[in-house]
Amino acid sequence: MFTLVAAFPVGFASGQDQPLPGPVYIVQAGDTLWAISQRFGVDIDELMLVNGIDDAGQLNAEQQLIIPGLEGIQGTLTTQEILYGETLRSLSRRYQIPEHMLARLNHFASPSELYVGYDLVIPESNMGNVGYERLMIASGQSPLELAVLHAIHPWEIAASNLLTSTVTILPGDVLLTSSPTGDGPGALPDAIKVAQVNPLPMLQGKTGLIHVEAAAGLSLTGLFMDHQLNFFETVPGEYVSMQGVHAMTEPGFYPLRISGTVAGDSDAQFDFSQNVYVATVNYPYDRPLTVNPTTIDPAVTGPETAQWTSLTLPVTAEKLWSGVFGIPSPLPADYCIETNECWSSRFGNRRSYNGGPYNSFHTGLDIVGKVGTEIYAPASGTVVFADPLTVRGNATIIDHGWGVYSGYMHQSEIFVEVGERVEPGQLIGLVGATGRVEGPHLHWEVWVGGVQIDPLDWLKHAYP
Repeated sequence: MFTLVAAFPVGFASGQDQPLPGPVYIVQAGDTLWAISQRFGVDIDELMLVNGIDDAGQLNAEQQLIIPGLEGIQGTLTTQEILYGETLRSLSRRYQIPEHMLARLNHFASPSELYVGYDLVIPESNMGNVGYERLMIASGQSPLELAVLHAIHPWEIAASNLLTSTVTILPGDVLLTSSPTGDGPGALPDAIKVAQVNPLPMLQGKTGLIHVEAAAGLSLTGLFMDHQLNFFETVPGEYVSMQGVHAMTEPGFYPLRISGTVAGDSDAQFDFSQNVYVATVNYPYDRPLTVNPTTIDPAVTGPETAQWTSLTLPVTAEKLWSGVFGIPSPLPADYCIETNECWSSRFGNRRSYNGGPYNSFHTGLDIVGKVGTEIYAPASGTVVFADPLTVRGNATIIDHGWGVYSGYMHQSEIFVEVGERVEPGQLIGLVGATGRVEGPHLHWEVWVGGVQIDPLDWLKHAYP
């Protein structure tokens, strides 16, 4: 029989407690009074008044500050980064703080504000709770049936989860009971031990990774910014999905949805969504470019771009690449990365053609070279396109598996055929000046999940 998490919140004053002037924050090195006031949503003048501070610049590390406006809350305040798989309700149960008090403490009006990476403010004493096991209410299952199945009194389930009645428990709800080794995302089934998103925040034009550790055989699907997420089991019990973020995505919050079923347990099904923030990358503006007008005619560019994009949408279940990508150029990768002399234009740069507006971006990395300079495959893969196009010139696309593709444009010659398997360092073509160009160069693209992303990242980091 499980022991239960204490039903009464720690760190909050009851009617019998001696009132305290407010919760305390310990000043950290580098803190400013303005930053602290913003962090806790309090007026800086009131903060100074309550703490007897005359000069906002006189703040010392380890100094104790009373945070006003949070009556009924006691203890030393700290922050905890919110990971994927948490809700206001799950955090309330985990830290044994009523939802309305948790919302008040963090100055948010809607549960949707608990995005991945949010710094949740809680009393330090509430972080010392024991571990917990998660019990999910299955469809058609009553709280009484769950209690009997796990040998727990229904009242104890309600009490340990700060519920006034078991009537409020709905299918898909995740309840907590204490466990010496339990942990993990509180709003997801107990079979899921870790759910991580990297980087945080997500960035325009970058590769996003979603990593899940769970029971082997877990079936996972997902959705992010209208892109279907595909999960692959890297080793038993570890799953990864990769998704590119469009370089011109508006900064803001976007829901990341993950659904799944635990193998062998038809009741353990879940469908969870939590916001992730996408931040701006300050891509520069290229000088205005002058090109053949035909190559910027929407009647030409539209169908060609649709064709090019469609080639990168199929997801091959086999991962064909290993480690970092090699640069498709004769210059050593270290030389290019350290000196930047091999790039004539980087990914993401905003573009203007023939005096038009800057309403597009550079979808790849331009590598300088003369006509006839060799082009090499950066990683193992299968050729899925090798033909001339109007805008892209002589072009090649290689499928590297798992929704990862690389593209090569403006070639003078193509040395591979559709269906051919290529290996790292294999000669696949020659640099040229075909298509929409001002001079000879290789335009190199990397696609992840149907979206072009910065190829430089794949020269520096091994994905996944």
